[in-house]
Amino acid sequence: MRYRGMVAASAAVAAAMAGIAVVAAQRLPAGTQLATHWGPDGAADRFADAGTALAMPVAVTIGLSLLMAALPAIEPLQDRLSQSAPLYRTAWGGLLALMVFVELVIAAPAFGITPPPATMLVAVGLLLVVIGNALPKSRPGFFVGIRTPWTLTDPENWIATHRLGSRTMIGGGVIVMALALAPIAGDIRAPLVMAAVLVAALVPVAYSFLYWRRHRTG
Repeated sequence: MRYRGMVAASAAVAAAMAGIAVVAAQRLPAGTQLATHWGPDGAADRFADAGTALAMPVAVTIGLSLLMAALPAIEPLQDRLSQSAPLYRTAWGGLLALMVFVELVIAAPAFGITPPPATMLVAVGLLLVVIGNALPKSRPGFFVGIRTPWTLTDPENWIATHRLGSRTMIGGGVIVMALALAPIAGDIRAPLVMAAVLVAALVPVAYSFLYWRRHRTG
């Protein structure tokens, strides 16, 4: 089985999260509402009953893991996917870590813990940094990396775009973490966070087109 170690790790993580959810649910009084979603300002903006809120990260983790396990089997460019294995494993592991963190933040009130404001933004920013660091360790494929018409058809464009994308994603992640920790109002933080993420994502896409255009005409 491809990525057997990651599949086993995902199963262990989901089981541990389910255990946390059960213990937390037993410690909370009936009718407790817990956060299930956080906005770009880092504040919780959606809530659900404790059972539902605690079960959601477990369900998402299982779904993500099944998807990540299935994609390698349907990737038509198997040799390219094997060359992108470091990025694929990093993204998979990073998503697992993020979901564990989400579970812990949701369950925290059951143990008398109140997470600091904008805690989730720190986790998201860190995930961007980790994935950004691994971006150059990939080659053109249909399920991994910055996939544009211009990167998929030109390995040199792919490499150049992912080197730039690594820098923009790491920079965006650092900015998101800094904004999460900065003593600023949520209505100021939210647009800055969205701008940082959009720049990190869109600049490499635009660059891949400009690279193609420059090398096509030059």
